[in-house]
Amino acid sequence: MQLMPETLSRARMQDFLREVDSERVARRVVTARRMQRKAERASLRARRALARTVMY
Repeated sequence: MQLMPETLSRARMQDFLREVDSERVARRVVTARRMQRKAERASLRARRALARTVMY
């Protein structure tokens, strides 16, 4: 009789761990995109600054 609740408990724990892992991956993706946009803006600012220096 005890095996059924134990099996159910393990299944729930595995589901929970999968969900936590997928949330972690999603946060990494969001952070990576944010960092990429920040780097692109910095690159654009640097190019503009270089262009201004070359023009003068």
